[in-house]
Amino acid sequence: MNLSNYQYIQNYIGGEFTEPASKLYFDNINPATGEVFGQIPNSNAEDVQKAVDAAQKALPAWRVTSTEKRFAVLNRIAELIDQHLDELALAETTDNGKPLWLSKKVDIPRASSNFRFFATALMHFASESHQMEDKAINYTLRQPIGIVGCISPWNLPLYLFTWKIAPALAAGNCVIAKPSEVTPLSAYLLSKICKEAGLPDGVLNILHGDGPSCGSAIVAHPDIKAISFTGSTRAGQQIASVAAPMFKKLSLELGGKNPAIIFADCDWEKMMRTVVQSSFANQGQICLCGSRILVEKSIYEKFKSEFIARVSKLRVGDPMDENSKQGAVVSKVHFDKVMSCIELAKSEGGKILIGGQAVKPEGRCAQGYFIEPTVIEGLAPGCKTNMEEIFGPVVTLQVFETEAEALALANCSNYGLAATVWTQDISKANRVAMQVHTGIVWVNCWLLRDLRTPFGGMKNSGVGREGGWDAMRFFTEAKNVCVEI
Repeated sequence: MNLSNYQYIQNYIGGEFTEPASKLYFDNINPATGEVFGQIPNSNAEDVQKAVDAAQKALPAWRVTSTEKRFAVLNRIAELIDQHLDELALAETTDNGKPLWLSKKVDIPRASSNFRFFATALMHFASESHQMEDKAINYTLRQPIGIVGCISPWNLPLYLFTWKIAPALAAGNCVIAKPSEVTPLSAYLLSKICKEAGLPDGVLNILHGDGPSCGSAIVAHPDIKAISFTGSTRAGQQIASVAAPMFKKLSLELGGKNPAIIFADCDWEKMMRTVVQSSFANQGQICLCGSRILVEKSIYEKFKSEFIARVSKLRVGDPMDENSKQGAVVSKVHFDKVMSCIELAKSEGGKILIGGQAVKPEGRCAQGYFIEPTVIEGLAPGCKTNMEEIFGPVVTLQVFETEAEALALANCSNYGLAATVWTQDISKANRVAMQVHTGIVWVNCWLLRDLRTPFGGMKNSGVGREGGWDAMRFFTEAKNVCVEI
């Protein structure tokens, strides 16, 4: 595979690479340079119908394919992702603007891990039985839903695309999948990998296009019985309004406004190192980033001084440069949004401690979409900057004096995805973890993920859980069979 050959992306339907029915394309832009480097299909309901037809043709055989054969195919996909690490990482960086070293270290290895994990999981997925004394035995069948839709975001393109597709395929479903139209390239390469791995035609169909033309058609199609979506809360609301009245299964992993709660008794060096990472990893474009940093008053000034000093050393530049710690944000539209959020913070009384400006690197990236890592203090807990997801390299600092006050600040958001807690007091850590309103709590760490554990949020951060058995259960229907003795 050669990246230069993929300037014109195609849909993957029924094992064939095809142009969109509309023959309409839009530009694929490298956010690090601002240059157009390819064309993306804008698929519509006609393409979705073709994909559903292909999936219906493939479903009867795939749903009864032995676990051993399904394992072999999915595991082979994982192996091929590993073999094509360099090319996939280059595609991810070109599409997304993140540093190449990050794509190689995190994004692509996690994509192969997703397939390898669920290839193994399907071999061990078991159901339950219940004996009613001497009257009857009940057992549960876990059967594939049929045809499911998987829609993934632009921030971790292949990482999150495979996180949905792998368990859906492992459970015996056929999939209609749509990557973000902003970052489609690695999903296109994945379709070629799946073809090479021997995944039967029609089992996985990958459509490219925007939300209004393509995504909405997937959500609304009556033969697509479940939707797994990761993206903004606004888009999740729209999807739920369509899918819920159709009684489709829904998994919605949405936004976050995550607190990092730092107590005075923390491991200082580990905390400082990790909080810088959790604030600005992937240019802050991870739903799990800690964008609200809550610091105990007795250490606030010390924290602020050292945090700013460390953030000042984060080099913003060409993502192909291994010395760049921060790349470009994903698009001009997102660049404008983040910059407007910074201006809003100023109007709300926020003080910019560092950053807040666009960056224009020299050379090929002079027209790219780069933003300085930005730290803001002095904002009220309930202001828009502290309430609304920015999804960029912007964090705010707040002070607390007591554990109760820290929890009140942490829980005042409408989001409830993740939190980090920094303390050496295990009792305090457990108390806070139990009372913070998030689906995930990291204590003295961040982004340490066991793929067996449930992943998802509360409140406006989503519905349902992904990961491990939760994902396998989501992509199956439970059927109880009662046999009288």
